[in-house]
Amino acid sequence: MVDVSAKAPTAREALAEGEIRMKPATRRALFSNTLKKGDALAVARTAGILAAKKTAELIPLCHPIATSGIDIDIDEVSRPSGARVRAKVRVTDRTGAEMEALTAVSVTLLTLYDMCKAVQKDMVIERVRLREKRGGKSGDLRLG
Repeated sequence: MVDVSAKAPTAREALAEGEIRMKPATRRALFSNTLKKGDALAVARTAGILAAKKTAELIPLCHPIATSGIDIDIDEVSRPSGARVRAKVRVTDRTGAEMEALTAVSVTLLTLYDMCKAVQKDMVIERVRLREKRGGKSGDLRLG
């Protein structure tokens, strides 16, 4: 594990996103809250927040950090049909929040898949990526 003890805690933020493609009927069921498992959007947001907080337990050599804020947005996408997930994680710590944001997006998407799989099994999770980070030694980064 990399030693970060000499680094000063600073404000840091990371934004990640990803998508899940599904048939229009599945998307309508998801966003109209008519899935048999219940409110998939609320469950998925909660799962993503919990996952971000447990990132160091899931990814070897990832430092545990004290998150100060986690926001997860799930937006309906019509073309291609599906949903886009964005997770923004804020911390004041010695290392960044990129892994937490990526973990939050991934688990949110996996939860959406789980909640919708009774309706459709061939959904596709894709394009999980870091969009931006702020703070830290390497400074700000904005990706397309």
